[in-house]
Amino acid sequence: MIFIVNCGSQSIKWKLFQNTLSLEKEGKRNVFRSRDFRKYLREELRKVLSYRKEINIIGHRVVHGGLKYRNPTIITQKVLQDLQQLSKYAPLHNPYNILGIKEARKFFPKVKQVAVFDTGFFAFLPQKASYYPLPKEILKKYGFQRLGFHGISHEYAAREAAKEVKKPFERLKIITCHLGGGMSISAIKNGRAVETSMGFTPLEGLMMMTRAGDIDAGIVLGLCKRLSPKKTEKILNFDSGVVSIAGTKDMLEILDKARKGNKKAKFALEIFSYRIKKYIGAYFAVLGNCDVLVFTGMIGWGSRKVRSMICKELSFLNKTRVLSIAPNEELAIARKLANKVSV
Repeated sequence: MIFIVNCGSQSIKWKLFQNTLSLEKEGKRNVFRSRDFRKYLREELRKVLSYRKEINIIGHRVVHGGLKYRNPTIITQKVLQDLQQLSKYAPLHNPYNILGIKEARKFFPKVKQVAVFDTGFFAFLPQKASYYPLPKEILKKYGFQRLGFHGISHEYAAREAAKEVKKPFERLKIITCHLGGGMSISAIKNGRAVETSMGFTPLEGLMMMTRAGDIDAGIVLGLCKRLSPKKTEKILNFDSGVVSIAGTKDMLEILDKARKGNKKAKFALEIFSYRIKKYIGAYFAVLGNCDVLVFTGMIGWGSRKVRSMICKELSFLNKTRVLSIAPNEELAIARKLANKVSV
């Protein structure tokens, strides 16, 4: 059996597979910034204990593995230490990913555990897309380059979309929009990602539910000088984006308020859809065309209203199939483990 643990800042999700075609059991718990995260995680892991003799591999989604970790990697103590060092670059995710690993090792000490990285799908981005124009000594010392995130979700949605349109994944030009708590867009050509909106950290790109996305770096410098780096980091990761405009990070609540005429909710949706339109247009240009535009993530897949707002007035999509694909990172991870790791 393959057991997948997907711990994020907003939820604990897990799925147990007999194989990559057969789901045995699954669970989800919403835990956004909960002080009881460890307690709830242990409660979820206990639900799977009766299967421990049958589980022969456990896969974990890990957001940031730096330049060193891009492919599925067996988790050792050294790997775990390296991932902890990278938490400063993904503070909303890596600490929870790591906690999931630590607790799973306690519950299943004899089972091989493997990290599957969000950045893996973007490992072969063209240099013109991944390069940051900073002094070479800085790039060399710190390894700054565009890594991209949500890669597990982007690849899964794109492959499923290829099945939907009944064409080879390796012959399509696809734009994928992962819209959830975090949000990113990717351009995929002939089976490989060629551009993506998130950068060295998940802060770059679209305006998200609590993250600012693209802003002037001078603003960041100004905040660091006037406040502190720690306070600035909190503002950019937790207090910005949609929540800073609408006062809530719940998209259903925002849509309901906007429908009733709430000006803050309307403005948040206006900026939200405008910024996504900009990226879709840019990636259409990068690809030279687009066969399929895919929406995934709980907001992208779950809200027809959001999709229609974004696609409105995008006349260049006339010959583009627009699809919504349900997210399933756990299945995507299970497939990678079955294909790349000896089970």
